Amino acid sequence: MCQSAGMAWNGEEYQARFDRIAAEGGDVHGEAVLVRSLGPSSVLDAGCGTGRVAIELARHGIDVVGVDLDSSMLATARHLAPGIPWHLSDLAGLDLGRTFDVVVMAGNVPLFTPPGTEPDLVGGVAAHVRPGGRLVAGFSLDRGYSLEDYDTHCAAAGLSLEKRYGTWSREPYAGGTYAVSVHRRP
Repeated sequence: MCQSAGMAWNGEEYQARFDRIAAEGGDVHGEAVLVRSLGPSSVLDAGCGTGRVAIELARHGIDVVGVDLDSSMLATARHLAPGIPWHLSDLAGLDLGRTFDVVVMAGNVPLFTPPGTEPDLVGGVAAHVRPGGRLVAGFSLDRGYSLEDYDTHCAAAGLSLEKRYGTWSREPYAGGTYAVSVHRRP
C-alpha cells in the first residue's frame, strides 16, 4: 500500500488490526465483495499491503496478483498466502506484462503516493486494465486529492467513469469525504 518514499510499515501490526476487527465480528471484506460483484476472473490488487483483499478474492477462485512497495507488508502477505504471486514494486510505471479484468486500489492507495505523482500512479495501474475491464479505487477525499483530479487522471489513461459509490458496500455517493470509483476501459 505504501507508495511514499521513506514511509515504513509493520506488516504484522497492520494485519493484526484487521484480524482484531474480524474477530470482533467486523466486516473486513467489503472491497473484495464489491470486486467480486463485477465478475472478474483475474484481479490485480495494486497497493495490496498484507494481502487482505487479494487473499479473499483468491479464496473465491479468482486469479489474483498483488503488488506493493513495502517489503514488510509483502512479507506478511507471502506468509499468509504463499501461493499468490506478490511483487515488490512502485505502482507508477508498473509493468507486469499482462492485463486484468479488474485492478483494485483499496486502502487509500492514491493518498500514499508523493504529491504530484498521482497521474503516474493511475497510469501505471490503468495500463493493467484489459479492454472492457475496470479500475476500482476507494480513498478519502479530505487529504488533497480530489475526485475531479482522479477522474482526469483516469481519462488520460483511457478510462471513463462507470459508477461511483460512497462506500465499498455500494451505498450511493452523495458528496462526503470518501468515494469508491469504478472506471472502465472501453
